[in-house]
This record gives sequence, structure tokens and C-alpha cells, in this order.
Amino acid sequence: MALAKLDTVVLDCPDPSALAGFYAVLLGGTLEEQEDWVDVKVDGAQVLAFQASPGYVPPKWPSSDGSQQFHLDLTVDDLDTAEQEVLRLGARPLEAEDRSRSFRVYADPAGHPFCLCRA
Repeated sequence: MALAKLDTVVLDCPDPSALAGFYAVLLGGTLEEQEDWVDVKVDGAQVLAFQASPGYVPPKWPSSDGSQQFHLDLTVDDLDTAEQEVLRLGARPLEAEDRSRSFRVYADPAGHPFCLCRA
């Protein structure tokens, strides 16, 4: 029996409203805003939340010094189409050159790494 149940995944960032807006469009979610905190809610999925973090420093990708704490894997039907959309929304490529792989790595507008993975 589990001791706990995962409720929310929370990302620190400099501007919770802006970053939550990026993910709401990407995932098709709705926003619930509070002071210094914004939830992105998607039907049938985990809540993704963003909190203000003064002095936020984005992780490095890849990094041998352990600065990356985690990343999100997001499945998509078409990598090329999804890539165009995330770049339009403000993401930047980190490892997207090898088109033969089943995934590509990007940074969201606040610098958090995430992967688009072929479904």
C-alpha cells in the first residue's frame, strides 16, 4: 500500500503566469491563478503548478555538475509539428538535431528542460 499519492508537480520559475501559459497551450489546459502560484489543469492528467522563485537560475542541459533536477517527457503524435508549435510558444532547442531519435529536448521559456517524445 502506498504511503502517499502524487498530487502536483511544481516548477520554480521567475514568472508563474507566463510559464503556466506556455504549458497550458502546450497541454491544452486551463489556468487557476493565485498570488505567486499558478496551476495548469488538464482533464485526466496530473496538475502542473508554477511558483515564483526569486533569484531563479535555470538548470543546464546537459550538465555534469548535477544542476538538472528533473525534466518532463511529453508524448506527441508528430515530432515535427510539435516542435514548430513549442518553438512558436517560446521554447528553445537543447538537443533536437538528431531527427532519427524518438525524442527531442527543449527548454521552456524559463529554462526547464523537457522532451517531446514520439507516441
